Amino acid sequence: MTVPDEAARLNFIRDIVSADKAAGTNGGRVATRFPPEPNGYLHIGHAKSICLNFGVASDFAGACNLRFDDTNPETEETEYVDSIQADVRWLGFDWEDRLFYASDYFERLYACAVQLIQDGKAYVDSLTAEEIREHRGTLREPGRESPHRNRPVAVNVDLLARMRAGEFADGAQVLRAKIDMASPNMTMRDPILYRVRRAHHHRTGDAWCLYPMYDYAHPLSDAFERITHSLCTLEFEDHRPLYDWLIANVTGLPARPRQIEFARLNLTYTVMSKRKLMQLVTEGYVDGWDDPRIPTISGLRRRGFTPEAIRRFCEEIGVAKRENMIDIGLLEFFVRDHLNARAPRAMAVLRPLKVVIENYPEGQTDTFEVASHPDNPAMGTRHVPFGREIYIEREDFMEEPAKKFFRLAPGREVRLRGAYLITCREAVKDAAGNIVELRCTYDSATRGGDAPDGRKVKGTLHWVSAAHAVDADVRLYDRLFTHETPGTGDADFLTQINPGAREVLTGCKLEPSLASPEVGARFQFERLGYFCADQDSTAARPVFNRTVTLKDTWRG
Repeated sequence: MTVPDEAARLNFIRDIVSADKAAGTNGGRVATRFPPEPNGYLHIGHAKSICLNFGVASDFAGACNLRFDDTNPETEETEYVDSIQADVRWLGFDWEDRLFYASDYFERLYACAVQLIQDGKAYVDSLTAEEIREHRGTLREPGRESPHRNRPVAVNVDLLARMRAGEFADGAQVLRAKIDMASPNMTMRDPILYRVRRAHHHRTGDAWCLYPMYDYAHPLSDAFERITHSLCTLEFEDHRPLYDWLIANVTGLPARPRQIEFARLNLTYTVMSKRKLMQLVTEGYVDGWDDPRIPTISGLRRRGFTPEAIRRFCEEIGVAKRENMIDIGLLEFFVRDHLNARAPRAMAVLRPLKVVIENYPEGQTDTFEVASHPDNPAMGTRHVPFGREIYIEREDFMEEPAKKFFRLAPGREVRLRGAYLITCREAVKDAAGNIVELRCTYDSATRGGDAPDGRKVKGTLHWVSAAHAVDADVRLYDRLFTHETPGTGDADFLTQINPGAREVLTGCKLEPSLASPEVGARFQFERLGYFCADQDSTAARPVFNRTVTLKDTWRG
């Protein structure tokens, strides 16, 4: 398991904010924001940003806004807005009354664009998209100025107004910043600030056909909200000069926020690209944004991950200045660690093999009182019925046991958890030679699982009474991809999907206490792992998702 070293765990951003606060920068005020684009569901990488932004604000007695940078109506939907708010709340954070949208500022952003034109720092360009690309140059060659770059101010103001009024076709005109076509930073070569786009906006409807670019709206929205520290991932490092240019050249802004970049979260055996996740969902490789196989927050929630474990994971991996790869096993470790202390225990048999206890009285039922958690008496007890016929896991019997196999075998005695010691007498087979039933005897003097004569047995099995068993479906989830870093090099990430990432078991047998679980309730199925009641559960048949195994099964 790759655990970040101490240097990577140091949160350099908190050091910067602490120094700014000590120096009285921004009057000692700290304000951050989490600014998602509502064009998809949040994933575990966003959780890192959420924890960082809300955490920094909390640590320094500041405030964190939730703002939707909704500047691209073609990809944004109210569904995503709602899901993002639900995810942030589920993670345990509250933006209180500070919910904002870039679309709240459309009129104000337009006024800033007019001011840039009037100051000679922006112009309307009539080049096509292809011509703009050709004029931009390359990393080795400077760009060329557009022939429209020096249009008179009045003409530019008029053209922008006509763009807003819908007089031009999509793509016919754009507003560009007038910066430096020879800049070594391609972002600064007269970047586009506005484009005409006839698309219905999820909030403003059809009121606008002129939309700001993200790189324009984002820094100015930060300034409008008086953000002090604009925290973003490393892919925006090359955009920081444009961020600073806009903050410096738009007059009358109420604040001058500082952009600070940090390394995004990269996890093994999964993908964190919103584009790739969208492809998995839209092309049917997974069953929606909340599929437990993908790293969306809604998927992790449905799988049974806890917000506390995710927050601890984000805290432990720290905030680095350079990209690194985090072992997904570390995330699972924190989930396992959190659930171990809090998940009640229960018995479930996923691949049942019937056991008939021949000397147990027919029609008789015993009831055993079993602790719901071995280390937490406050969680109470549950009553587990026992009868002449029970189910055990098929893998807990071996007709010809291997050397270190201590479970049930012909002539061997084992303990049934909290019940009795039993001895296998016979394995019954069908015509094809498959074992379909075991015939055993029990020692009535071993009630509770201990022999009064002190004899020891090495194997302890979980079990479920056949007469009282609850039928259920169980979904076993594993790594989404077979490759540690899917899609690297020339590989197509879709060809590296793990066909065993989900296994659906039907006919599982559960103890009666699991008959009607609350959706989202988490349990440790003894000896099997941690499981969560799924939303597909019905009154007649519960459905459980495996959250994580009891240990990291991917290690040797």
